Amino acid sequence: MRLPIERNPACPFDPPAGLRGLPAMSRLEFADGHLGWLATSAEAARAVLGDPRFSARQELKHAPLFAVRAGAPGEAAPPGFFATTDPPGHTRYRRLLTGQFTVRRMRMLEPRVERIAADHLDAMAAAGPPADLVRAYALPIPSLVICELLGVPYDDHEFFQDRSMRVVTPDAGGPQAIADLTSYLGELVRRKRSEPGDDLISGLTDELTDQELTNVALILLVAGHETTANMLSLGTFALLRQGVRYEEEAVEELLRWLSILHVGAPSRSALEDVEVAGELVRKGETVALSLPMINRDPEVFADPDLLRPGRPEARRHLAFGHGVHQCLGQQLARIELGIGYRALFERFPDLRLAVPATEVSLKEDAVVYGVRSLPVTWS
Repeated sequence: MRLPIERNPACPFDPPAGLRGLPAMSRLEFADGHLGWLATSAEAARAVLGDPRFSARQELKHAPLFAVRAGAPGEAAPPGFFATTDPPGHTRYRRLLTGQFTVRRMRMLEPRVERIAADHLDAMAAAGPPADLVRAYALPIPSLVICELLGVPYDDHEFFQDRSMRVVTPDAGGPQAIADLTSYLGELVRRKRSEPGDDLISGLTDELTDQELTNVALILLVAGHETTANMLSLGTFALLRQGVRYEEEAVEELLRWLSILHVGAPSRSALEDVEVAGELVRKGETVALSLPMINRDPEVFADPDLLRPGRPEARRHLAFGHGVHQCLGQQLARIELGIGYRALFERFPDLRLAVPATEVSLKEDAVVYGVRSLPVTWS
């Protein structure tokens, strides 16, 4: 099969219809003609992501639709690209970064996140309705937080937001965007060595080379705001479109129900023959994962197509991955989403769409699914 990506306009939060009813592992023809696999069950996904016989190295994998990579196809990722590195190299980066993303340190950021959210809601209220929630609220919050965490000047936010969008969108100049961000962050790393501050980049200057630290910062900068911004805006759209009232427990259910990483991301390549869900994956074959289907696995989630805040099994989702590559920033993302949703609906309890739902533009062609803009209004 080829990978379907188009979603149902009547419910754009559902997985593509062509994936319904597939077995746990299905043969998949990749964009370059490679014949690999698509995993659509939670059991198969955990087996692939948790098994060291499957590699995350970019030079070993085939892209099911399009690839976000540094360098040409078949090239190994440069030093510092820990997301596409296997142990033991990955273990070293992970150990250094885990010390920067402790639960305690993330919780210390809560007052700052609350202040940022409140300031942007004040600005929205002062300007009056309508507003584009993406530009006015969903994008600035995680962008400001990740800038402060890394020590990146927020004055440059338009530059890195534009380049980040290009990195995760096919045919939008991704290689040049990566080059632009690499040059920008490389200069920032060099400044941090001579003028260190109280930030993550400064804290790692004694442990990593300039190239490693530049590439680590690149991954964290792009991932640190692109995913959370899309979750804030798409999650708000989902609640308003579905007529579901926001509750404190909604974050995990929205992470499960929306699964904003596109079908086919993440993926792994078999280092040897491995049996998964009764199918033999041969050495060299790539397995792509469909998180939208995995997070609606009826073996794990009752009535999986229902958006139900407070669902007791919601935390069993794989929105943050599984295994050694599980998302480093998941606690920070949970804090930003929890504060962001709560503050928004407390300030504007009658928040509603300012346009018909069918006119909301969706990112069908990006690695990270979301809305391009979300016009909202309130009384």
